Amino acid sequence: MDDRVHPEVRRTATEIDTMEIRGAATIADAAARALRTQATESDAADAEAFRSELRAAARALYETRPTAVSLPNALRYVLRGMSSTTVEGLRQNVVESADEFCARLERAQADLGEVGANRLRDGDTVMTHCHSTDALACVEAAVEQGKHIEAVVKETRPRNQGHITAKRLDELGVPVTLIVDSAARRYLNDVDHVLVGADAVAADGSVINKIGTSGLAVNARDRGTPIMVAAQTLKLHPGTMTGHTVDIEMRDTAEVIDDETLADLGNPTVQNPAFDVTPPRYVDAIVTERGQFPPESVVILMRELFGEGTSEPWVEP
Repeated sequence: MDDRVHPEVRRTATEIDTMEIRGAATIADAAARALRTQATESDAADAEAFRSELRAAARALYETRPTAVSLPNALRYVLRGMSSTTVEGLRQNVVESADEFCARLERAQADLGEVGANRLRDGDTVMTHCHSTDALACVEAAVEQGKHIEAVVKETRPRNQGHITAKRLDELGVPVTLIVDSAARRYLNDVDHVLVGADAVAADGSVINKIGTSGLAVNARDRGTPIMVAAQTLKLHPGTMTGHTVDIEMRDTAEVIDDETLADLGNPTVQNPAFDVTPPRYVDAIVTERGQFPPESVVILMRELFGEGTSEPWVEP
């Protein structure tokens, strides 16, 4: 890693990479705050050195999680504000942009929750996959409206992020039934909605989320269970408007199996993809802080937010 990168940025990058910091909104918030620290602690001699240093810090963060589009969107938001010609002016630009981004991020989740809660009725049961603070925001808002909501929570192997969801729902007073991933189809007739988050949403309305989401969506559609995706606009992937694909991150095989067991099985090849892609035809609604959209309309929102494309301001010119 570049020697100019502040230790706090390095720590944040490591925690994002090892999933100590997880969840798209949490990753974005941490990245913006890390760039703020890089800016406030910088001793760059001139404006160009400052810009180069901030780009290096942004690259260190960007390279940790290629699929979590909230991360580059956060970096874009903070770096695009660097308009001054002096070090102090640039420092102020970054600090103000980072603070504004984090404040908007905090409001966005609450606003999204209110939109999503409107799709949930008193007495509904939702099925969740993985752990999504956006999805939880919808349930929390519904509970605050006085609705009784119950949940069937998939454990979500291999990291069991569903355990986090189960705990958070319990804290909200939501009755939880925890199931193994392979039991999802059996319980789909007992739920009113499948409610998931997203790590990225493509321009055609495809949803990139924790591995297993696509299979769940196919089963849900077969059972006639509506699928709601809760995703803040920071998870929209503007690069997909110009033909770029979303990288699917491959995680360490140690998450799936230990070396001793692997050897005992004859050392088979192990694959551990972190995400899969759910085609838009399996999604009923994408809920954002700006309202709910059918998947095919997401590209209109992207154009409104990002224009016809986007840049990578962390790349050296």
